[in-house]
Amino acid sequence: MSNKKDIKIKSNFKKLRIGLSSPEVVLQRSFGEVTKPETINYRSYKPEMEGLFCERIFGPVKDYECHCGKYKRIRYKGIVCDRCGVEVTEKKVRRERMGHIELVVPIVHIWYFKSLPNKIGYLIGLPSKKLEMIVYYERYIVIQSGVKEEDGVNYLDFLTEEEYLDILDSLPKENQYLDDNDPNKFIAKMGGEAIWDLLARLDLDDLSFSLRHQAANETSQQRKNEALKRLNVIEGFRASTKTGENRPEWMIMKMLPVIPPELRPLVPLDGGRFATSDLNDLYRRVIIRNNRLKRLMEIKAPEVILRNEKRMLQEAVDSLLDNTRRANAVKANGNRPLKSLSDMLKGKQGRFRQNLLGKRVDYSGRSVIVVGPNLKLHECGLPKGMAAELFKPFIIRKLIERGIVKTVKSAKKIVDRKEPVIWEILENILKGHPILLNRAPTLHRLGIQAFQPKLVEGKAIRLHPLVCTGFNADFDGDQMAVHVPLGNAAVLEAQILMLASHNILNPANGAPIAVPSQDMVLGLYYMTKMRRSTKTEVVKGEGLTFYSFEEVEIAYNEG
Repeated sequence: MSNKKDIKIKSNFKKLRIGLSSPEVVLQRSFGEVTKPETINYRSYKPEMEGLFCERIFGPVKDYECHCGKYKRIRYKGIVCDRCGVEVTEKKVRRERMGHIELVVPIVHIWYFKSLPNKIGYLIGLPSKKLEMIVYYERYIVIQSGVKEEDGVNYLDFLTEEEYLDILDSLPKENQYLDDNDPNKFIAKMGGEAIWDLLARLDLDDLSFSLRHQAANETSQQRKNEALKRLNVIEGFRASTKTGENRPEWMIMKMLPVIPPELRPLVPLDGGRFATSDLNDLYRRVIIRNNRLKRLMEIKAPEVILRNEKRMLQEAVDSLLDNTRRANAVKANGNRPLKSLSDMLKGKQGRFRQNLLGKRVDYSGRSVIVVGPNLKLHECGLPKGMAAELFKPFIIRKLIERGIVKTVKSAKKIVDRKEPVIWEILENILKGHPILLNRAPTLHRLGIQAFQPKLVEGKAIRLHPLVCTGFNADFDGDQMAVHVPLGNAAVLEAQILMLASHNILNPANGAPIAVPSQDMVLGLYYMTKMRRSTKTEVVKGEGLTFYSFEEVEIAYNEG
């Protein structure tokens, strides 16, 4: 297979759709087949050819240098070495190039038979337990009853090995030589091969029609619900099968993609040892078992040995795809389950939430919040150190404009040393420049609001008590993130739409959300509570009436 591939990625796309990959697509994206379980040579520390880190498949380890060292430097860019077969290019391609493993037998993807809803089970019409018996080579399933239909052998019947062999013995000899499409041929299989055949033979339109009829005429509510669940999965496949995006049999893998080596690195440690990603161990298990099965099939080993080896290959691929979903997960030395491909994607530490949704951004900070009862509703207290760092470019510009410094470098030094001159400049910058405060989890619009910052001492952000309800915040150690809107449009939007004093009503129901609570209510109650004179204690000012607030203040001050 040629190493040079031009995989064009459009940059002007409007939407992203995730679908099933066909074996042809996996092969098309691959730069070569990984056939050896080795990673690197323990003597030379160079990747083994056709192994999991092969330079011929995934690209060179060093920029513009082939494996054997015949071609070095950028002037040979694009040349494929005639000695070692490695393309002379940048090493960053090792983050992009994929390989593949050609599986000896079809393997069922664990996501589609061990998750809810059970996609394969709904398509074929089998419960999960029975489906697992087929997948793990415990029972045969009748794919086509053929001539045996008269003897009571029906489509989707389960057979033990003895029953299967008895049926084969009773069949006419020529039956096994018939074409698979011949309606008289008896076909029963087990494992991924059986599921592939069953899914490939499905007529989704007929199945959809019969399930609609069943759902409309069924008297039992439970059976009706089952029919509707199956119909939901089938309709999803029907819609995408017509456009050629998905086919049911693609849930069974014949080609296993191997992700780029830089995404499952092997890192050298002191003392000649290596730290490696768990994925490499899981891929190694798959390759070893696949190669062993291939060799056993070539030497025509007994069926019982082959079946056991096929089951072990299915389990190895299951562990690679989703190790936590299996009952007996593959474990490392410390009895720790190995991290599979699914574990790298899912959860809080997964690729989506940790790296794609939770990216670090410039002009942002994070600190603990404390109450600021002396603030106005639209104000927040921003620690001086944090403000100096967040507004650093603004301060540098003002320092140069005022002629205090000549260069950016000297301005940076003044800001870093926190010299007194910067606080006055910072006060001016902060006027009319709101900041955004966000408290995770941001479950509704009021989880992120704009405030006018006021410089405060210490390291904690001061927050007005009335906005706590919107943020669902309290002062027992909660942290909040600060973001600085940079552009004029962003500043304007923050001032008009997001300012805390403009978000007094709850957008969900229109009820007030910034309402006095706790100590504010207690204080108001205490201050307005009527007190009456007693024989022992005379209340000052009792019975007096006042013309204005000023008179009240004068009377209060006079005692």
